[in-house]
Amino acid sequence: MGKQVFADRRDAGRKLAEGLADYRGRENVVVLGLVRGGVPVAFEVARALEAPLEVFTVRKIGAPGQEELAMGAIASGGAVVMNYQVVDGLRISNGSFDLAAERATVELERREAAYRGDRPPLDLDGKTALLVDDGLATGTTMRAAVRAVRELGPAEVVVAVPVAPVSTCRELTVLVDAMICLHEPEHFLAVGEFYRDFTQTTDDEVRALLAAADSGQDDPAF
Repeated sequence: MGKQVFADRRDAGRKLAEGLADYRGRENVVVLGLVRGGVPVAFEVARALEAPLEVFTVRKIGAPGQEELAMGAIASGGAVVMNYQVVDGLRISNGSFDLAAERATVELERREAAYRGDRPPLDLDGKTALLVDDGLATGTTMRAAVRAVRELGPAEVVVAVPVAPVSTCRELTVLVDAMICLHEPEHFLAVGEFYRDFTQTTDDEVRALLAAADSGQDDPAF
């Protein structure tokens, strides 16, 4: 499969929804878009499945001096996942990890306040939690999300993404009830290489998509 499979995140969401048709019209399905880039994808999925859209906040813990490299992740509710391959490979101390995790927590809490605001706490008890992101690389942030969501008592946890490496999909499959990935390329450098437009999702876009989903709008303006 060549690069640039998707025009943008909304296009990826529409295509991903086709692979999730079995969940359409089901009661108790909740679509959770991982902040921030997963929310435009999840918006299209939720609309196609006729399911409510919520956000789930996860924050990567970047390695010292290499912030884009995830040495771990933290999710809403305090679930922390460490990427031991990165931590051990770079010989990162517990103190350095904890300090980076504290900084990530500050940003996570800011995003929680910005996106959820006065929204009621997530109610996933007995429901199917459909976790959606714009793609996975190492899968560290998604593992943190899965761990945190499990604490909320869903009947089923499903991960759905447009693209991820084969190895990451294999690792996640054993942690969830179902794993849906449209493209699993053998050669993978970054999620963005599979999008023509991979512009960073903004706070305003997240809020607009949530408001549109709540009101039933099809095409929110940012």
